[in-house]
Amino acid sequence: MSKLMASVSGVRGIFGDTLTPDIVQKYSARFGILCNRGTIVIGRDSRTTGEAMLYSIVSGLIGVGCNVIDLGVVSTPTVLLAVEESDASGGISITASHNPPEWNAMKFVDSDGMFLSAEKASAFLSSFDKEIEWADWKDIGKLTTDTTSINRHIDKVMAIPYIDYDLIRSKHFKVVVDSVNGAGGFLSPILLNRLGCEVIEINSEPTGIFAHPAEPLNHNLVQLEQAVKEHKADLGFATDPDVDRLSIVSNEAKCIGEELSVALCELYVLSKNPGDVVVNLSSSMISDYLAKTYGVKVHRTKVGEINVGKKMQAIQSPIGGEGNGGIICPEVHYTRDAMAGMVLVLALLAERNQSLSLVVDSLPKYYFAKDKIEVNPSQLDSIMDKVPHLFADVDIDTQDGIKVTGTDFWIHVRKSGTEPIIRVYVESDSADRSQQICKDTITKLLA
Repeated sequence: MSKLMASVSGVRGIFGDTLTPDIVQKYSARFGILCNRGTIVIGRDSRTTGEAMLYSIVSGLIGVGCNVIDLGVVSTPTVLLAVEESDASGGISITASHNPPEWNAMKFVDSDGMFLSAEKASAFLSSFDKEIEWADWKDIGKLTTDTTSINRHIDKVMAIPYIDYDLIRSKHFKVVVDSVNGAGGFLSPILLNRLGCEVIEINSEPTGIFAHPAEPLNHNLVQLEQAVKEHKADLGFATDPDVDRLSIVSNEAKCIGEELSVALCELYVLSKNPGDVVVNLSSSMISDYLAKTYGVKVHRTKVGEINVGKKMQAIQSPIGGEGNGGIICPEVHYTRDAMAGMVLVLALLAERNQSLSLVVDSLPKYYFAKDKIEVNPSQLDSIMDKVPHLFADVDIDTQDGIKVTGTDFWIHVRKSGTEPIIRVYVESDSADRSQQICKDTITKLLA
């Protein structure tokens, strides 16, 4: 049996194993009570278990007296934006993001359209075992549907004030988009067509049968690279099933690495609206280079978009995100949004009148190595306890897991908030060096 993962990132597991309908219903009911039995917005990605999850969630919410607005199959940022722009008390996004198709999850959204803070999430999760006071038959909630949220989301992305949309349209970019048969098939092609692009779609049917591993990492995007080459496209975009992460393939039919998605957006936005940048601890050093170029600073937070988004709000940052391709553009909302990233990247290419490969070649080169240690959940803490002893002779940052930073490299070791794994991230000035540091770190942790 798999472990049910309940954390600040939500509640996720393998459907029918640890994530059963009765557990889903109970978490939903507790969330409805947390939200004072107000209106809750829900939406889901394309996973085959999404409809079963939906009915369990609706049962729990209306059973405690919440009115529910169902958006249907939409992106996670669409759900977040719909909550933000309404008077809803909260929201639930039904998605396991990049996890395999047998997984599903609930991500809980606060009334401001952002995920629950760590403090609020902790209080909510600890209430799970409390007895539920179900609503009287006269006070049962109602279920309604909203089929307009996708168009509202696209309209918001198309209204970023510093973007010259006519210039983008004049370039007639040829773009291949890979939605991995997730929710992106309902959104990305519409947006790109409105931008005047010639759109070639692959894996656009939102069946929930993912065409390749769902995480938009380089080695999972061979099909997109081949399609860009075949169609002689200007670039390719890949999203994960709930469309909050963006990876890019260049005109040379090569994945540029998801850590450059945020960097390209920073490069464009800082030229229009300079201000301090916010990224998480596992994001690339290239943000520091770009910030220095524009005379601003980089602020680093714990991993998790809520941490980045809240810091961006606090300092009024114009651009930020996470190095896994999660771009946060506050002109749209303070959450990761692949569609906002697509527009910013196309605006950059249109203004520079250069190919993506030329723009990327103009940037300094840093090389990531990422790996993970899959272990029994009971071993997670004992392995993490080894880390300080391995790096006892250097300064370490314990804000989120443990990060070691040198003059031209860093190592970040942390427990995943969504899976029973330990992630190891390394960045340096050499691909071979990064791979070796990552390999050596994992070997030492498992010794």
